[in-house]
Amino acid sequence: MRKVYRLAFVVCCLVYGLSCQPDTDERTPNGKPYILATTGMVADMVRHIVGDSAVVDAMMQPGVDPHLYKASQGDLRKILDADYLFYNGVHLEGKLSSILEKQKRVKPVVAVGDSLDGLIRVNKTTYDPHIWFDVSLWKAATANAAQQLTEIDTANAAYYRANAQRYMKQLDSLHTWVQHRINTIPEGKRVLITAHDAFSYFGRAYGVEVRGLQGISTVSEFGLRDVSNLVDYIVKHGIPAVFVESSVSDRSLKAVLTGVRQRGGTVRIGGNLFSDAMGAAGTAEGTYIGMVKYNVNTIVEALNNK
Repeated sequence: MRKVYRLAFVVCCLVYGLSCQPDTDERTPNGKPYILATTGMVADMVRHIVGDSAVVDAMMQPGVDPHLYKASQGDLRKILDADYLFYNGVHLEGKLSSILEKQKRVKPVVAVGDSLDGLIRVNKTTYDPHIWFDVSLWKAATANAAQQLTEIDTANAAYYRANAQRYMKQLDSLHTWVQHRINTIPEGKRVLITAHDAFSYFGRAYGVEVRGLQGISTVSEFGLRDVSNLVDYIVKHGIPAVFVESSVSDRSLKAVLTGVRQRGGTVRIGGNLFSDAMGAAGTAEGTYIGMVKYNVNTIVEALNNK
């Protein structure tokens, strides 16, 4: 299989006219290292650690679903060009992770979440990959990424440590803020219903019951029984709002809304949450901290019927 993979990768390079030699100078004319991260969340984390010592690029753009993502010809070129590769891990990126891991032969490749304690087990072989929704766990992932960077680039180790410590203090403050905001929702109303089960870490960390129509991956299908069960739950408990996600189709939740109304219940879309991708660059939601604050404020206002 390895020979087949290598042949396929070379063929891709030839078909798309790519050079199989890194061409980092085009992306970093100032000579700084070029770091490629998969998701916006990981890229934002790494930017806080490396500061102005490197150029950090996110492979996946806002609104992109990482569970379904397939590398483009441009992505393959970026992977080849990058000096270091960072990704979430815990199988978030699916088949793309195997492409990244094979690059370990020639460059540092770091999965920020794979070695964390406290991962939520889904079954015997699978863990929930949505680690960023527990801010304290994302802080641990940040510490892991910073440690890896100090070992990769020892010349800048002290700079990376200082930047990481500064950012982790911000994450401590964010974690406390989230707890306070969620506590403004009456306990019986702390129920978060979304299209897919991306918020289990959030629920565990902040005392929120979480239900998703699909499983942890959007690759999984939902059926009529799933819709019916969720409709029953919403009607029985008088849930006021459900939430769509920026990177997931709202088709499934619209079926739930219809079912609730047919049963004489009342439920509305409480807002659009950022789940597997952040907001657009240049906006508050285009940063990890801004995304978390936006999500929490949206949840609190909807569940408090504001």
